[in-house]
Amino acid sequence: MVEDARFEDASPGALRLQAMDADDLRVISALIQDAVFPAAEMKWQPAQRRFGLLLNRFRWEDGAANTAKPRAERVQSLLIVDSVLSVTSSGIVRGDNDMVLSVLAAEFTPGDDGAGTLTLTLAGDGAIALTVECLDISLKDVTKPYLAVSRKVPKHDLGEA
Repeated sequence: MVEDARFEDASPGALRLQAMDADDLRVISALIQDAVFPAAEMKWQPAQRRFGLLLNRFRWEDGAANTAKPRAERVQSLLIVDSVLSVTSSGIVRGDNDMVLSVLAAEFTPGDDGAGTLTLTLAGDGAIALTVECLDISLKDVTKPYLAVSRKVPKHDLGEA
């Protein structure tokens, strides 16, 4: 008999994921929601066609945020996008390396032959748009989890229906 995977059976180890299509990207987008990073932690390497972010990612996959007594943990993670042809941004003050940005979502708009635009939507009407030859993203935890400085679980006002 085959059973579905259970959250309790998951490995507590570091995440190492790769997205090569829109379905994979939805998983990474959910995991980086509410990640924060200073603008200084963005790196565009045009010669290598690579864009990277060092994120302080909220550990949504832990499940502890949804308990009666939530535990607010973060972990530093590298988000690497390969095959990047160009990078544009809005709502980011260039040169202000102390500016702290917060990720809301990652979305891919396909173009021709697998190319397209990867958009990282940021809180406060900011965005980073990456023109890519193909979707090739990795997310890798690089530290052990730690208690968030705020000790709070991020909340989103979904408004009235």
